[in-house]
Amino acid sequence: MDRAGLGQGGGTALAEILSVKDISGRKLFYVHYIDFNKRLDEWVTHERLDLKKIQFPKKEAKTPTKNGLPGSRPGSPEREVKRKVEVVSPATPVPSETAPASVFPQNGSARRAVAAQPGRKRKSNCLGTDEDSQDSSDGIPSAPRMTGSLVSDRSHDDIVTRMKNIECIELGRHRLKPWYFSPYPQELTTLPVLYLCEFCLKYGRSLKCLQRHLTKCDLRHPPGNEIYRKGTISFFEIDGRKNKSYSQNLCLLAKCFLDHKTLYYDTDPFLFYVMTEYDCKGFHIVGYFSKEKESTEDYNVACILTLPPYQRRGYGKLLIEFSYELSKVEGKTGTPEKPLSDLGLLSYRSYWSQTILEILMGLKSESGERPQITINEISEITSIKKEDVISTLQYLNLINYYKGQYILTLSEDIVDGHERAMLKRLLRIDSKCLHFTPKDWSKRGKW
Repeated sequence: MDRAGLGQGGGTALAEILSVKDISGRKLFYVHYIDFNKRLDEWVTHERLDLKKIQFPKKEAKTPTKNGLPGSRPGSPEREVKRKVEVVSPATPVPSETAPASVFPQNGSARRAVAAQPGRKRKSNCLGTDEDSQDSSDGIPSAPRMTGSLVSDRSHDDIVTRMKNIECIELGRHRLKPWYFSPYPQELTTLPVLYLCEFCLKYGRSLKCLQRHLTKCDLRHPPGNEIYRKGTISFFEIDGRKNKSYSQNLCLLAKCFLDHKTLYYDTDPFLFYVMTEYDCKGFHIVGYFSKEKESTEDYNVACILTLPPYQRRGYGKLLIEFSYELSKVEGKTGTPEKPLSDLGLLSYRSYWSQTILEILMGLKSESGERPQITINEISEITSIKKEDVISTLQYLNLINYYKGQYILTLSEDIVDGHERAMLKRLLRIDSKCLHFTPKDWSKRGKW
């Protein structure tokens, strides 16, 4: 694995060369920046490579074979192709779940505090997330299932799937630059632009193909049932078995922006919830999440994505809130399938924090006593799984031990920060606008 430096402008960054191509006699190098997310990978010219700092792969030590004779370990294709170069840089203890909690001031500066009495300590698993997310000390459960889920098995990564293969996607009035590999047909990967119908998500080679398709496509919204509408925001529930073509096309599009999920052509076991924004031309896709019809591990989300043009506008948190509203109707607690991407982890942490703080700050004292609440009660009210409640309290550093009991202390900074965040959170799910009846998917006939 060769590494080298690339000097230009404001410094260099170490990168792997994954591929080389020749365009009109000019060599281009596809580089992955070490310790950076793959969505920043790009093609660069040799001028941006600092080949004086190249690092060649080290030879592996010889390993004995089964019959005891010395032999060398065969090199993988990656080891033979990859080089690393330097390039210009791209831009506490856990309380009992059932112990009551009460208000308790700390150092006179806390506005509200909640205390949990000591009890049986619960083991919390560590988070297994990607390289860009926080470390495993956050206590979020790990060890995702590899079967029946959309988790990507990273052990089978190769050079092809590590490289972006689609240059640009035109979807309605937006042009999207994919972040990751997606298994669209090979013949489409050489096109400068891939054209998608924004209503049925079918793909075409050219604008003319798209225009011809639009004269025949009757859809002006995702297929399936509209189960929520408030203002211009709608949610559609799509059965992966009944609307297989749409579901597969949605997965192909989503894979362009999700690195840690794999693509299932068998979409039968999944439901897809597509969020749209309405105008006079129709219902335009904003984002979606999928979930298994039957989850043995309480997953209420398999994949979740807000399309890039709609990011940083509150839609991601709205998708998460909607997934928990469905869990409330189902009478279950839920959690997203791990691992979460770096952006997904940030969104979930933010949602969990705001939701739990909203509960704690809304507690009222009775007859002069400190208000009390248990972790189980927080979980039941919010439908957030107990492990996620505990990990969020730890992440916010709210849990303290005082005079023989666990207390949750809300400092002035935490309270003020939460109030500022909630003022900015304008988009919320209105449960009165949700028309959803859960099905019993354990009866296979309903699939």
